Amino acid sequence: MGRHSKLQRQVLSLYRSFLRAGKGKPGFLPQIRAEFRQNARIPRTEVLLVEYLLRRGQKQLEQLQNTHTKQMGAFVKTREEEEEER
Repeated sequence: MGRHSKLQRQVLSLYRSFLRAGKGKPGFLPQIRAEFRQNARIPRTEVLLVEYLLRRGQKQLEQLQNTHTKQMGAFVKTREEEEEER
């Protein structure tokens, strides 16, 4: 595979950080993997959406890394995301 763009490297780094942070917390890894797999279908041309999700993921990672975090809330789809699936 060719070289990754800067944005792709940031997403991969975020994914690895999520996996490391979720290791010590039971039940987190399957949900993390599912979320990233679902968003992997976003076309590369949707740069703004990917950047938004990257920022949102960084905030969620900070919450996950908090030692007091015991469970992860569900991620809710926006109306726009639901309409795109139709």
